[in-house]
Amino acid sequence: MKMNVPSAPRKKKKLNYGKTALIGFGFMAVQIAWIIYNNYMPLILRGDNMLGGHPWTETAIGAVMVFDNIFGVVCQPLFGRLSDRTHTRFGKRTPYMMIGLPVCALLFIMIPRLTTLGALMTNVILFNFVMSTWRSPVVAMMPDATPSELRGEGNAVINIMGGVGVVLGTVAGKVFSVLLRTDDIQTLRNYVFLFGAVVMVLCLFVVVFVVREGDNRITKEESLKAKADYEKNRAPKQKKTGLRHIGLSRGETVSLIVILAALFFNSNATDSINTNFTTFATKEMGFAEKDAALFVTLFAASTVAGAIPAGKLGQKFGRKKTIIAGWTGILALFLLFLVTKLPWLFYVAVVVGGVCIAFVTINTLPLVLEIGGQEHIGTFTGLYYTATQSAAIVGPVVMGSIFDFTKKFTADGRANYWSLFIFCPVCFAIALICMIFVRHGETNTISEETIREIREED
Repeated sequence: MKMNVPSAPRKKKKLNYGKTALIGFGFMAVQIAWIIYNNYMPLILRGDNMLGGHPWTETAIGAVMVFDNIFGVVCQPLFGRLSDRTHTRFGKRTPYMMIGLPVCALLFIMIPRLTTLGALMTNVILFNFVMSTWRSPVVAMMPDATPSELRGEGNAVINIMGGVGVVLGTVAGKVFSVLLRTDDIQTLRNYVFLFGAVVMVLCLFVVVFVVREGDNRITKEESLKAKADYEKNRAPKQKKTGLRHIGLSRGETVSLIVILAALFFNSNATDSINTNFTTFATKEMGFAEKDAALFVTLFAASTVAGAIPAGKLGQKFGRKKTIIAGWTGILALFLLFLVTKLPWLFYVAVVVGGVCIAFVTINTLPLVLEIGGQEHIGTFTGLYYTATQSAAIVGPVVMGSIFDFTKKFTADGRANYWSLFIFCPVCFAIALICMIFVRHGETNTISEETIREIREED
């Protein structure tokens, strides 16, 4: 008599938190560089020997601050694909970091030390380009080493490590002012950028000598075999996936257009905040540079803290309602602070505003993907990031132009940085109005795992 033996339960895979955290040192290097750059670069550019004192100063600064976004859109996907096809004894991702990071660290140290605009601009352009050559390969290291079902946890660990880099970058100025017992701006800038470069190099050593991405070189015979297998099994040409061929209804098309418009205006506001927040805090609120940078960390931390509640609220009450609540909240806070100018309300606007932004960012991507459906995820992911990244290029320039325009209405010809709290609410209000016309995207046909993977790839 044949007996049925119950099969052994499948062993659940567990994330290697130690290894994932070590991989996260690569992302830490990226984050400490960007947080210091975004906090201090606008202030450096406003110096009298740089762009300060000109009628177009703020517009020019806004243009400089979008270099990283332009290089990111153009170069990061290219070098990400190149790293997919790279075969070396150090693996396929690490070589880009080994070459690019030391160059970036050297260029980074020089930023506050250069005294002429031409030299600074040359240095900044090179820095932004080289950063774009190794950022995508570094971000791809975690998915390479992590099973798909564990990438959500892995992404959380990577973001924690990136958060450590953000905190180190924002507190550096305050720490050095205490250690060196000085408030000299130039001295503190030199040390902060040097510290950022040292941390970047230390992160590189961790990735190269501790993580040790495996040798992935292939022989000539393996290469020829892989090529032959590809030619043999190549999938037939797929149908076109452009918007014209997707077959959206008129209502779905309207929903897609207005939500992409909403994302564009939302990103205009958030990128303007990230670029100009330290300037506003120093020029209008009277904070020292070393203290102003801390507010960016506070805003980012509150956004992270609001992520999980935002997702749960979106599932319980609907994504659209949660998004509208987020924009309504931050709109009310910003306008209230603009009208009252109460110092304590500034802190409330930073913390609660970060949570409100999480309500938006966590729920907009699923909304866009649901409109396209499971079979068009790639196309609609591209549309989502096109809307947000194009705003990242446009927003800082527009905000800079507004700052320059306000000079005409001040007695001393100085820019009125309170206009940041006019421009951003206007953008949030337009986004809110657009969202009212969205009628699709509330269904849940696309898994949370798929959405997490898309965010990780970005």
